[in-house]
Amino acid sequence: MAEYEHDPVSVADKRAVVIGGTSGIGRGIARAFAAEGARVVPTSRTEARVDETASELEALGAEALRATCDVTDRESLVALRDRVVDAFGGVDVLVNSPSAIARKSLLEVTDEEWGHVFDVQLDGPRRATQVFAEELSRDGGGSIVNVSSASAVTAIDELAAYSAAKAGIDALTRVSARELAPEVRVNAIRPGFIVTEQTKEAYAPGTDRYEAVTARTYEQRIGDPGDVAGAAVYLASDAAGYVRGEILTVDCGFVQSAL
Repeated sequence: MAEYEHDPVSVADKRAVVIGGTSGIGRGIARAFAAEGARVVPTSRTEARVDETASELEALGAEALRATCDVTDRESLVALRDRVVDAFGGVDVLVNSPSAIARKSLLEVTDEEWGHVFDVQLDGPRRATQVFAEELSRDGGGSIVNVSSASAVTAIDELAAYSAAKAGIDALTRVSARELAPEVRVNAIRPGFIVTEQTKEAYAPGTDRYEAVTARTYEQRIGDPGDVAGAAVYLASDAAGYVRGEILTVDCGFVQSAL
């Protein structure tokens, strides 16, 4: 490649599995991939949500595979991988965006709640990485995009388990980027406050939380999944070929404002 030339930011024709791709940030990423011409597998434990999201992606002109998956179950992930390989011939991109949350402080959260959040948010991506790594290393190599959170690096009330799990995602990203190189690139996105099905009530306009968050963003607003999706497209594209083990913050200055 000549000096200063680079690959375009494109995921066209890439085969992308989006764990947790039927809601929130994951769904936004799945939509962005579909709009860019990728073949997308948006997963969830719920068949109805998978079907709804896949139909939405197909309406954008994309090829979508309907597949349920439980990230707490390794065999479910193995079955998902095998279905994708059978349907698409391989996997180029894995996005880890499973969702579980317990709105409890450290002293309030129970062992069961803590364990469930970690099982989904941290161990789920670990299992998925282990299951998909060999397949991602084929055909010239692929990429993994993990979804972290601003709560991994700044204290946020009532998110003790979630924050600790997302800090683990940051570490998992760095470790797996080193161990899976050079065939597989691994990076993460660190979103700030994003309006999703899970957060729209807690951070509704007019609430104290909404005012506190928007006061620390440079545009005085809470983001939406589309604000995050572009970063995922970039990290999954060949244009990010020299980007490895990075955690790209997408929070409109929220964390910097806390420093």
